[in-house]
Amino acid sequence: MHAVRGIDLTVGRGEILGFLGPNGAGKTTTLRMLTTLLPPSGGEAEIAGRDLLRDPAGVRRRIGYVAQSGGLDPACSVREELVTQGRLHLMSKGEAVGRAAELAADLGLSGLMDRPTAALSGGQRRRVEIALGLVNRPRVLFLDEPTTGLDPGSRAELWDLVRRVRAEHSTTVFLTTHYLDEADALADRIVVVDAGRIVAEGTSAELKRRHARDPGASLQDAFLAITGRATAGHPLAI
Repeated sequence: MHAVRGIDLTVGRGEILGFLGPNGAGKTTTLRMLTTLLPPSGGEAEIAGRDLLRDPAGVRRRIGYVAQSGGLDPACSVREELVTQGRLHLMSKGEAVGRAAELAADLGLSGLMDRPTAALSGGQRRRVEIALGLVNRPRVLFLDEPTTGLDPGSRAELWDLVRRVRAEHSTTVFLTTHYLDEADALADRIVVVDAGRIVAEGTSAELKRRHARDPGASLQDAFLAITGRATAGHPLAI
């Protein structure tokens, strides 16, 4: 049994890619393989110039990963979390402290640095988690359901943050989300997977035009048309 079957995908430098699919489609498995958390059983992949199978440690040094479940230590302050992350990336203490201050200024965390993470709001925690993913100045940032559980205002702030990270650092962003409005707003290109295969690919406008057909259709309309036909056993011509 294969969770992912021969996904062939190229993502450009500085591109925001929306990686979508229904539950059980293979999104999580793909993400875990690309972030070196799950060894691939075959195939090949190059991420930020490093071979995923031959040099997973090299891949880890060049990527950032923000998991859906988070992972902040409630007993630690924001500063402690950021400095510890820097040290885990083999920075000297001085470098880690400096990088923490730099990220705090960039991400609007300066006033929160000495606050325990347990005292943060959902949106603040998510900003800290993204800061942790950026400590090593990654070329590729993987975001797994980054706005799950956030209120609309916090979601909008996070969207702006993702756009700014890409614009200022040419960071490639690999985004998985169940919120189709989020993919519509953020992604330069969208890939839809189902049953471990890519079943559609293109910009949001292209997917709406090809699959929803109604000029006023939403990305959700296109997504339902794509996954509905795919799960019914009718291959899509992309």
